[in-house]
Amino acid sequence: MTKNKKLHGLHFSRRAALAAAAVSAAALFIFAAPAPSFAEDKSIKVGIMAGEDEDVWRVVTSEAAKKGLKIETVIFNDYTQPNEALERGEIDANAFQHKPYLDNQVQQHGYHIVPVGYTGVWPIGLYSKKHKAVAEIPEGAVIGVPNDPSNEGRALRVLQNEGLIKLKDGTGILATVADVTDNSKKIEIKELDAGIVGRSIDDLDAGVVNTDWALKSGLSPAERIAQEPIADNPYRNFIAVKEENKDADWVKTLVSSYQNDTVKAEFDKVYKGTGLSAY
Repeated sequence: MTKNKKLHGLHFSRRAALAAAAVSAAALFIFAAPAPSFAEDKSIKVGIMAGEDEDVWRVVTSEAAKKGLKIETVIFNDYTQPNEALERGEIDANAFQHKPYLDNQVQQHGYHIVPVGYTGVWPIGLYSKKHKAVAEIPEGAVIGVPNDPSNEGRALRVLQNEGLIKLKDGTGILATVADVTDNSKKIEIKELDAGIVGRSIDDLDAGVVNTDWALKSGLSPAERIAQEPIADNPYRNFIAVKEENKDADWVKTLVSSYQNDTVKAEFDKVYKGTGLSAY
């Protein structure tokens, strides 16, 4: 197996994201045709985030090797870097983001990057060590939310779904605290880095935490008192490539090397039900 190459950047929240207007998931290309085998081994570099995904991608790499595709995983710790590296051609694909994040990145930087196949979804949840149910959250409670745009909007929608706040009509995934129109419990919404919310849970009444950061923060499913819906979730992650490569045979092989029962078994083992396969 190819040795992982580690790139280091500024620490950034895992699976956190900036956001833009959601684009229909129907635009995502998922290849159903049989993936080709290569007459000669082809080598590619795929950018992923450090952590649990490294275990999943070891299995993906093994599956791809059976089809003549050699994968070198390039490990990132900063969410801003994988798309930069892909756009510059330093890697051939990445797998770490959802569509709202990519949409914002394309809008900000003009990247020529497109999704080609779903991987997984990690439903964001409301966690508490002080209260066993949402109904127990008292007036004046302090609730932490991620401070990056897409995840903040995502977190506020969870609070709205649970009746804790109400957002301005028509507010989408770009919601901010400025869009709160009803806060009858006078809840203090504390904006924190997504990686900090879970680690600060002892000092909060509750916190909306990305699933991967909940794992890293030692939070258990028993401490999750609410969760965003799974159906039609716009935050499914995917493999992405440069637009010019989206129809390449190696891309089809890459996607099929992820979307199979062998990888799903490892995914389920690694994420222990907190992440779900999304293809």
